[in-house]
Amino acid sequence: MSTLSMHAASAPVFAKMLGNMLNWLEAAKAHAEARHFSTDVYLTLRLAPDMLPFAKQIQICSDAAKGCVARLAGQEAPKFDDNEATLDELAERLRKTRDYVLSVPAAAFEGSEAREITIPRRAGEPLRFDGLNYLRHFAQPNFYFHATTTYALLRHAGVPLGKADYLGA
Repeated sequence: MSTLSMHAASAPVFAKMLGNMLNWLEAAKAHAEARHFSTDVYLTLRLAPDMLPFAKQIQICSDAAKGCVARLAGQEAPKFDDNEATLDELAERLRKTRDYVLSVPAAAFEGSEAREITIPRRAGEPLRFDGLNYLRHFAQPNFYFHATTTYALLRHAGVPLGKADYLGA
């Protein structure tokens, strides 16, 4: 019986979806070009008035992936300024995030399933997890929530994406 390492369950999984998201942004650019509108239209898309806009969805998705990998590896996550103002800048953020998560060696994850992970909150006590529960029940659901929201916003805007685009090759 084989086991799944914490590295295998996180870094390449995040990297694959980040790559899929890069493809979505390329499709969005092509969609805007074909219909003769600015890609800036996408940056403020929301499904509801109280929802964070499109650009923030990508930023949070990026933060979730790099933060998870860094915490599991016992590292400091790279800091990004959250100032992306174009689809190209958002794509560059996704590339930098993907490059980071793939750069952390598998050996850095050893023992991370039991590592204590503390997530500060704006109000109240911080959230505390062991590494395995952090990955399975916080980091990955948060990452996929924002990735799926990004996908849904693009579909809502008419970008021709389908399930195969979400799942990737």
